[in-house]
Amino acid sequence: MQIEFNAKQREAQGTGASRRLRNAGRIPGILYGGEASPLAIEMDHNELFQALRKEAFYSSVLTMNLGGQKQMCLLRDVQRHPFRQIILHLDFQRIDATHKIHQKVPLHFVNADVAPGVKLGGGMVQHVMADLDVKCLPADLPSFIEVDLKDLESGHSMHVSQLKLPAGVELVLHKGEDPVVATIVVRGGPAAAADEAAEAAAAEAAAAAPAPEKKAPEKKSEKTDKR
Repeated sequence: MQIEFNAKQREAQGTGASRRLRNAGRIPGILYGGEASPLAIEMDHNELFQALRKEAFYSSVLTMNLGGQKQMCLLRDVQRHPFRQIILHLDFQRIDATHKIHQKVPLHFVNADVAPGVKLGGGMVQHVMADLDVKCLPADLPSFIEVDLKDLESGHSMHVSQLKLPAGVELVLHKGEDPVVATIVVRGGPAAAADEAAEAAAAEAAAAAPAPEKKAPEKKSEKTDKR
């Protein structure tokens, strides 16, 4: 998937200049990396706001149209206003088509409804990871990695080593590491059964306990008048 957006070099810099840009519907940003020096840039707020609503913009190789030249890059940071729907600043990293890149790629879970642990065991899929750190050439970078849960059974987990990766894509993991991607939690499993048993035992004990004796109201002593 090829995603393009427009940018131009930013002349004025500083807090005041950035504020004026935002008031004019522009976003200040920076393009860094490679052999060239970091370059201050600016972009149209509406164009980038719409682009940032798409998942692929965060994990794909982007094409920046910069002053009539196209530059391959990756989105590296987004600064947003704390409560208003405003993008404050964007960071992009230059990349080279001949060098491998590191990037986080989102996971897309499929066939959860037909997994034996869900369909037959009544379990519930729990997503342990939402994305994976991968290494590959820019041309091989996938928009997402599919996690097929069709064979996952109750109480079982799927690990990173079981995923089918696109050609040319490597996982970035520590040696010997094989984290869990998803698992099927059994509803009403041993822990839930133990809690229910404890509650039932407490209820039975309360029912079997003798009711506390009610004390008869004390009679007021009658005083006789001695005359």
